[in-house]
Amino acid sequence: MNLMICPLTQSNPAHYRQHTPNVNGNRPVNNRYAALWNRYFYSDSLAYRLLLACLLAWFSISVAIAEDFSCNETGKTHIWISPLHPKPHEQIKIMAVSTDGPLSELTFIDSQGRFSALQARRRGGPPWSLIATSEGFSAGEYRLEAKREGRLIACQFLTIGNANEKNKPQSWNLATEAFYSAWIEELFGAPSEETLSFSSLEPVLRNSERNFLHNHLGRNEDDSLPLTPDCADLPYTLRAYFAWKIGLPIAYRACGRGSANTPPRCGSPSILTEFTQGTIAQANFKKFSRQLVNTVHSGSARTGLEDESTDLYPIPLSRETLWPGTVFADPYGHVLVLAEWLPQTNDRPGLLLAVDAQPDNSVARKRVWEGTMLFANNGNAGSGFKAFRPVIRLDSGKWRTLSNGELLDHADFISFSLEQAQLTPDDFYAKLTQLINPKGLDPKQAYEATLTALLEQIETRITSINNGEAYFRKNPRSVITMPNGAAIFQTVGPWEDYSTPSRDMRLIIAINVLNDLPEKIVRHPELFVMNDQHPVETKAEIEQHHAKRIHEHNIRYTRSDGSVWELSLAEVLARKSAYEIAYNPNDCVEIRWGAKPDTDEFSTCRRQAPAEQRAKMERYRTWFREVRRPTP
Repeated sequence: MNLMICPLTQSNPAHYRQHTPNVNGNRPVNNRYAALWNRYFYSDSLAYRLLLACLLAWFSISVAIAEDFSCNETGKTHIWISPLHPKPHEQIKIMAVSTDGPLSELTFIDSQGRFSALQARRRGGPPWSLIATSEGFSAGEYRLEAKREGRLIACQFLTIGNANEKNKPQSWNLATEAFYSAWIEELFGAPSEETLSFSSLEPVLRNSERNFLHNHLGRNEDDSLPLTPDCADLPYTLRAYFAWKIGLPIAYRACGRGSANTPPRCGSPSILTEFTQGTIAQANFKKFSRQLVNTVHSGSARTGLEDESTDLYPIPLSRETLWPGTVFADPYGHVLVLAEWLPQTNDRPGLLLAVDAQPDNSVARKRVWEGTMLFANNGNAGSGFKAFRPVIRLDSGKWRTLSNGELLDHADFISFSLEQAQLTPDDFYAKLTQLINPKGLDPKQAYEATLTALLEQIETRITSINNGEAYFRKNPRSVITMPNGAAIFQTVGPWEDYSTPSRDMRLIIAINVLNDLPEKIVRHPELFVMNDQHPVETKAEIEQHHAKRIHEHNIRYTRSDGSVWELSLAEVLARKSAYEIAYNPNDCVEIRWGAKPDTDEFSTCRRQAPAEQRAKMERYRTWFREVRRPTP
């Protein structure tokens, strides 16, 4: 039996929008379909009857997709598609991002009006996102829908096999900022208990499962893409990569490093707009990224909070403003990029996770707490949470960055705020703790979370020291030159790659935070849930708990002869003063873990820093004892 395929139901929905049937007096308005109507309407043939059935079926489909004609997205929710030019039966990624509430469902309607739900994973809030991946789309046009509890929130047309540039926004606004945030969260997403560490940014961006924008331009542009940013370069590199893929402008400035009394100052912005003008090849992006990393440095992020000639500006401290992608700059140049919020539950404290890059270009995720971030209101730096200053296009076609005044209560961007300038370090950390755990923390729960964070830092230090040992196995006769003064914290070459002064200072801070937690309960009782128990009583209980728990955890490191040595956490904490001069990679691993001469632990040591370097470390020791980095 021969079947007649309904010609109308096989048409592209783009045609539906142009040729919508309007049955008035049993006649469609459009001449094309009028001809078909006249041909078959006055016929008694089987063809006529089949066509009539098709028209009725088509009309029901048309009703089902009637919202085609108003498929408009608001600034609150947007659907993004990757790659830019989807091809039939190849992998397609879909991300719906909302700034006004969570999304519950991603669906699509095919050319025949059939609804299907996409399996999607949820992230964030705010912004909230749904991410789906599919390889089952054939050529044609589809309608994608994002819903919230069954209600349509946003829609987008997906065209398969027909190249277009409709998904290139060309401007920073609420939708693109939210997309950037959701992209960062997806890029570094993983279960909270999983250690997430990479040798550099390259394996992250080349991972198609992590990177929503992998091969977005369809040119295999991520293959062999060299991206190895260090600490200060990481947020800029992430921002530039996203702008390249999506087609957005980006701005950066050449900045000084400041002085003992003044923060860094920057010049006029370099505004790159080539990404907005079409698909840019990998070679062009590589050239730009080299220019970028050769220009920005630690001073770029620690500019004064009131300064307007900056790449980044300070923002309010709230859950609504600290999106993934937000930058934290400490007063000494270390930079974190927020990656994910994990809400507090009855069984688990909340977590704020961030990523950073090290001098050896490694990238790792870590929890945000006092032990990983330094905050101070120094006159020589503007530390705190900051957002990238947006670039806008004027009616004249020229581009510029927004001023601080323009960023006050802006509809598309997080507001400029000097709130952080008014906070002491103690108040800053207390406010951040409240944001992460708004319900308050059980004191023992708070202790365990702090203990876990400290252990994570110790394990990271083990890795860093092992990297230094690997260098000396390859270069057994080498002596790494030690810089003078503040340069020990930031220089270039092997010292930058294998020394650990910044990490060791943060370790000392983390030890102080754990030891100080009982006093913090008395100082900030509003952060804890004590069930009417007096803070002093709770303090005494946590002190007893601390004395017990530090003997229940051990760490292991590999000595110079390859043997494994074990230290209790109590021993690690007792050696805090040794970490004031344990950052020199020319010292053996035993010295770097505080082993004392004439002990079994020390007996395998085969390498020590030159006497003049040890003398320098003794002079600089007070910086670590007072956990105060010197100004450049």
